[in-house]
Amino acid sequence: GFSMSETGTYIERSRQAFLDLVHEQGLAAAGVTVRARLLSPEEAIGKPGRRDFPLLKGKERLVEAVIERARGHAFTDSPREFTGSVEELLALPLSNTRDRGLYLAALNAAFRHAGRVNGTVHCRDDDPERCASEVATKVETHLHWERIGLVGLNPAIAEELAFRFGAERLRITDLDPDNIGTEQFGIPIWDGESRAEELIRWADGVLLTGTTFVNGTFDPIWNVIEATRTPAIIFGVTAAAMAHLFGFERLCPCARE
Repeated sequence: GFSMSETGTYIERSRQAFLDLVHEQGLAAAGVTVRARLLSPEEAIGKPGRRDFPLLKGKERLVEAVIERARGHAFTDSPREFTGSVEELLALPLSNTRDRGLYLAALNAAFRHAGRVNGTVHCRDDDPERCASEVATKVETHLHWERIGLVGLNPAIAEELAFRFGAERLRITDLDPDNIGTEQFGIPIWDGESRAEELIRWADGVLLTGTTFVNGTFDPIWNVIEATRTPAIIFGVTAAAMAHLFGFERLCPCARE
């Protein structure tokens, strides 16, 4: 179990749980390798009707890690390929986006392999749009947030929320300079580096992309969420194992095995 007194970021603290799992499941044995590769946009998301997903615009890529037959995905903007033992992977410093994306894909694969976590593979084709509808329904029927903060511009989710609730009830932060300062679907896009705290304080509840674990922004954002006691739900495939390990609520209605 975890105590909050443990030092280090959440991703650093997950390393011990990964090690424990490796020993318990016998994944340290020679011959158990992690193979990580970059998926093409077509492999990653198939052919959704809409074309404005970051994956399709070349802004982000999906890394797939495979341990035996179990697959795990994670988003990253600076991907790398990797083949090696689980222990070699666990030795990565995790100090940069490239290593963190690879590590989280492998963490997802390992916990999927052990049967602890489901939904570690990105949805495809029409599912990304169905996902947006299910996320909006969850907000509407269960959460009843008056003001909704979205950390990470997922265009399908943003548009569906704007359609259901009206743009004035939404604010979005993002890290892509091409998005910051624009309006999407009538919703202002704020700079995630400088305005995440403002977003959290403004919102009654926050939908937070799991990619924040990869780009290193999760911990400062989560500190504000906890300090302000703002309800928050993490969405996306990247955070599958992390949500399981730390008890974060995760919403990823269409993720695959």
